[in-house]
Order: sequence, then structure tokens, then C-alpha cells
Amino acid sequence: MWQTYLQKIKILVVDDQDFLRSVLRQILGVLGARRISEATDGEAAWVKILSNPPDLMIVDWEMEGLDGIELVRRIRHDKDSPDRFLPIIMLTAYSEHPRITVARDAGVNEFVVKPISAKTLFSRLNAVIEHPRRFINTNDFFGPDRRRRDVAVGVERRKPTTDDETKEAKEATGEALAAKEAGQNADQTPAENSAA
Repeated sequence: MWQTYLQKIKILVVDDQDFLRSVLRQILGVLGARRISEATDGEAAWVKILSNPPDLMIVDWEMEGLDGIELVRRIRHDKDSPDRFLPIIMLTAYSEHPRITVARDAGVNEFVVKPISAKTLFSRLNAVIEHPRRFINTNDFFGPDRRRRDVAVGVERRKPTTDDETKEAKEATGEALAAKEAGQNADQTPAENSAA
């Protein structure tokens, strides 16, 4: 199954180190990737993205000239970007929380700390392909949703399509409100209950 996915996906590897590009190519090949292209820096990657957009990009943070973070920002915000939603996996030798935050805020989908293992890269590829996060567009951010946790919602917020579904939604909403009120009343002291 996995190899079928990667055989069809165009992957762009962007790193200024020949050795690391070679390691990534080998790992991706073992995982079934066949359509791998490379760039030695952010500017070369941008030219490749404009001429033949990849389906997924693996990019190193630290490079001369246009670094990985600047390239990610260009992909997410430049009016000439052919795919602002391009899945991007960031590589770095640094794992400090502030750096992860900067990468996340730039619009990176996933983050891998060097040295790279096949298992770690596989898990990030799996996350990007099988469990993509929805994109958020606000005044100061465009990129994958920065929250990773699932938020439980008691009642669906979509419009019901039939009268039965409308009735069920109203009943569920009423039950949720009653439970919430009961919980608030239970937290109040007897004096507060009598005043309410």
C-alpha cells in the first residue's frame, strides 16, 4: 500500500549537503518513491517548484542564501506560488522548542530532527499523506492547523438535511445544555442554588 502512494508522488528534496540528499534518496527509494528530484538551495528549489511543482517537499532549514524557512514562507505566501498547500517536511539538526515554533508558524506540515531514520521519515510521510491537517487562513497565518489535538464537539455544527435529523440535533443540543446546567448547579453552594 505505502509503496503505491510513494510511486505516484513527486518529491522534491532540498538540502545543500550532497550526503544528506543521497541518504534521503536512498530512504525514499526503500519506501517506494520513484519520482525524486533534488535542489541544493532554496533558490534552486523555487525555480523547480515554479517549473514543475512537486507533490511533497522535504527541505533542510540551514542553507546558504534562501534557507528552508524563507522557502516555506515563499511557498505559502508568494502570489506566484503554484501550490500554497504543498506538504512540507522540515529537516534540522536543532530540536529546541522555539525553532519548532518558528517552523510551525512558517507553515511547515511536519518536522524531523537529524540524524534522520527511515522510521521517523516514514512516520512524517504517513502523517502528511494519510492524516493531513486542514489549512488555516487568518490575517497573520496561512498553513496547516497548528493544533495537533482533536477537539471534541458535543453537537455537530452542520445543517441537518431532514426533519428527523433536525429533531435529533435539537434534542442533542437540549440534552447537552441540560447536562451543562446541571453540572454548573452541582458546583454551586446551597445558598447559590436557592438564589438561582
